[in-house]
Amino acid sequence: MAHWVKLSYERQDYVVDLDGVSAFAWTLSGRITFWLPDSALPIVINRQTNPRDYQTLLNYIDLAAASALGSTWLRLSYDRSEYAIDLSRIRSFCYTPNNKLTFWLPDSSLPIILTQQNDPEAYQKVRDFILRKTGQILP
Repeated sequence: MAHWVKLSYERQDYVVDLDGVSAFAWTLSGRITFWLPDSALPIVINRQTNPRDYQTLLNYIDLAAASALGSTWLRLSYDRSEYAIDLSRIRSFCYTPNNKLTFWLPDSSLPIILTQQNDPEAYQKVRDFILRKTGQILP
């Protein structure tokens, strides 16, 4: 089911299906960033300059995380930002002998590197997702 919204960014209007967005990042300073589907173009919505679109995105993030599909969404704090990531859109994971899990956000090429020490809950959720979706057991 599509969730189309109209957003203003840099004096242009975008009509975006938010269901096609694979990840959102936001900061306490009031910025939400997402990458247009099938593009590396980041869209940054600022709470002060565009409060309506900012709230639209926050509402969607909460809705996606709470929906039946929410089980594939991962929320985590990483690199001074909060992220909501749809794990079902991730196409590769890397596991290293020192227990690091790495994956790359689609459409942005941004790596997310998790360790059991820095975020045990997110680390375990990603491991469980990998097992459930691929049948592969990580050491």
